[in-house]
Amino acid sequence: MRRTALLVTVAALAAGALAVPADAAPATFVHPGVTVSRGQLDFVRGKVEAGAQPWKGAFDQMLASKYADLNRTPKPRGVVECGSYSNPNHGCTDEREDAIAAYTDALAWYLTRDDRYARKAIQLMDAWSAVITDHTNSNAPLQTGWAGSTWPRAAEIIKYAYTGGWANSGRFATMLRTVYLPEIINGSNSNGNWELSMMEAAVGISVFLEDKASYGKAMGKFRTRTAAYVYLESDGALPRTVPSQNLDTRDKIVGYWQGQSTFVTGLTQETCRDFTHTGYGISAISHVAETSRIQGQDLYGTDVGERLRQALGFQAKYELGAAVPSWLCGGSLKPGLGPVTEVGYNALHNRLGMGMTNTQTLTERNRPAGSNNLFVAWETLTHGDNPN
Repeated sequence: MRRTALLVTVAALAAGALAVPADAAPATFVHPGVTVSRGQLDFVRGKVEAGAQPWKGAFDQMLASKYADLNRTPKPRGVVECGSYSNPNHGCTDEREDAIAAYTDALAWYLTRDDRYARKAIQLMDAWSAVITDHTNSNAPLQTGWAGSTWPRAAEIIKYAYTGGWANSGRFATMLRTVYLPEIINGSNSNGNWELSMMEAAVGISVFLEDKASYGKAMGKFRTRTAAYVYLESDGALPRTVPSQNLDTRDKIVGYWQGQSTFVTGLTQETCRDFTHTGYGISAISHVAETSRIQGQDLYGTDVGERLRQALGFQAKYELGAAVPSWLCGGSLKPGLGPVTEVGYNALHNRLGMGMTNTQTLTERNRPAGSNNLFVAWETLTHGDNPN
């Protein structure tokens, strides 16, 4: 009996079933703690100061980018209106890029201790928190998710590491709580990258706000969506689904998976759409897992980590040029995964020792990884071969 119970326990742990509950918020939030931790930042700072690669090259790339320009003028709007495929685009690009610039400046300050970068990050965050009241039109949830994923990364570094003061940090928190969080916290039934990005934003915002209820709600939706976004053979004959979408027949599921009817481990819900959108989803999964790890709940050891590993490996194989079989997306794929592999690769391969040959090849080929100009930025710098 005891041996049987032990085997059941081991099997359950392997499946992630006995991991910390999906809706569990940390007892105490760790800061800075959205995607990057103080330990990670200190490691990078030491490597950059020593001129070590790939960090020094990645740092130079970041400082040479438009996002690190100390003459940047913020372009805030009261209402950001974003339609499908950025039509209309009333403040959408400006918001996303000002958020990336604030994060870039926060990183630049941490790594150089040049106060000009911290002050620039504060200027950008203050400009937006002074005026924005809403996001509108069809892409509002996604836009809010993208910008809302980046703002907390910048804010965490400035509020919790910069000692020069940030008088309007409370106003910025109110902006996140009243303008961003309500738009994203209830999720989306669109393509999976939407909800994954929205939950990334919700988790990051919840950390900054120390909002345990929102953190738990977002994490629960994230776990459900991740399981429905990346297929594992252990899921059965069909991929898992999000209950609210009522994908209750094989035909509905196949349709939602872009017409793909053969399911193999590592395939994602958007693989047959294109790799760019797939990359958005994969990136958001890695970012939430990384934030969760910093906050004390390591999702890499659950099905989240296995789905991330398999999704990275499957997409990397074809991004590297492997022949596409006829059963996969009609024999034709649209590559363009983007700079999204560093966080997951570092966590799963470097920290946990998992084999990831294709992902390693792609990651090293693409170094230094830059920005996708949406919500991903400088991850060779922050996470490349980072043991912390």
